Amino acid sequence: MKRYQQEAVEAEIRPVDGPYLRVRQQAGENSPAVITVCRGEEWTPLACKEVYGRAVKAAMEQDFKSCLFDLTAAGELGLPGLCAAVEGVYGGAYRKHFTLTDQWEPDMVCYAGGAGWTDEDLRAAVELARSVMEVRNLVNRPANLLPSDGLARALAALVEGLPVETRLYGVSELEEKGLGGLLTVGNSSGHPPMLAVLRYNGAPESPERLGFVGKGVAVDTGGYSLKSPSVMAGIKGDMAGGAAAAAAVRALAACGARVNVTAVAPCCENRISPESAVPGDLIRSFSGKTIEILNTDAEGRLILADGLTWAVREEKCTRLVDIATLTGAIAAMLGQVASGVMANDDGWYGCLEQAAALSGEKFWRMPGYREYEQLIESDLGDLRNTSKEGCGSVTAGLFLQHFTEGLPWLHLDIAGTADVAKPVWQHQGRGATGTAVSTLFYLAKQMAS
Repeated sequence: MKRYQQEAVEAEIRPVDGPYLRVRQQAGENSPAVITVCRGEEWTPLACKEVYGRAVKAAMEQDFKSCLFDLTAAGELGLPGLCAAVEGVYGGAYRKHFTLTDQWEPDMVCYAGGAGWTDEDLRAAVELARSVMEVRNLVNRPANLLPSDGLARALAALVEGLPVETRLYGVSELEEKGLGGLLTVGNSSGHPPMLAVLRYNGAPESPERLGFVGKGVAVDTGGYSLKSPSVMAGIKGDMAGGAAAAAAVRALAACGARVNVTAVAPCCENRISPESAVPGDLIRSFSGKTIEILNTDAEGRLILADGLTWAVREEKCTRLVDIATLTGAIAAMLGQVASGVMANDDGWYGCLEQAAALSGEKFWRMPGYREYEQLIESDLGDLRNTSKEGCGSVTAGLFLQHFTEGLPWLHLDIAGTADVAKPVWQHQGRGATGTAVSTLFYLAKQMAS
């Protein structure tokens, strides 16, 4: 999307269903249709995203080949409004088959017009929207086209041409370092596990470094605790957290954000093989803590445990966020509207609330009471990987907290919001949503300020 340089000449008004937008065709055969939105009294980034998502869908329904979107209303909300509008346009026009060609731009030519924003604002908005769409492409990709090692390489490829250092750690290095959680899960597959690390140094003078740790399970059959056939079709999307972590770093680097941030994405597959873990096994994680495995389908917390420890000890991160499609329980609780959150620091959670207000995404904080800890006590090791008596989303988060080494930490469980069978909002389509990318972007920008 770029700014349209010519003056708009109004020739014809075309009514479109819905109270939020107006479409007019310019004079001239090759001139784009002009789309102007009319905002209501409640004008937020989410409302803005919704209106422009509906606008682009209306334009596509009328088979327009090019459109000029008036972003004046979006500009009233500053950069977050412009980002919301552009994500609405790209998100509303996104099609699932884009994943097969790596396309992320709409089929129609899109221009930006109006006042209240700069070309630099537009460039930042497009980079953020692109990052969200890249996540949709990766999550929508069939598992046979994106195995675990291919996923790690794809995450590194997201930041090609940007000032981001990438490093992929293979099996021999993981064994040397002792990443027992990642290796226990990853060794179940013929495709080797990898640890993808993306480092962006936007504020080299600052001692602060934000760590995004994303779950990258490219295939999750559940292992010997096999998933039911009804959910098998979605097992390719269990890497949405890893993709979101990498894409957020991409957006920050592309916009030159003054912040240091590292994405750590343990990538693997959870399959059944002679090397697979079985319920009752005891393993040692990278942190040194021992974990009793009672459910092999609770594999995400095993690899995230190693990822969090890596972020602290190897990357020297001072604040942490883990992002994962972690529990079916959170989807059952919150549906596809809000993601679950756990936090060990009220101030850090407050920063997330502020970031979510700018992104328009919804989060709900779960309790972290100490009484829940007894549900993951192990008779054989330091911890067990599943709860004894329910509370699956809470205990999964508390399990991960054991690997944060006391640093400010946020846990985002996006199991219900990362992929939708039926869109909740106009800027979504069926399939992957790219959730959490824009919130992580604004969270890091807060650290920069």
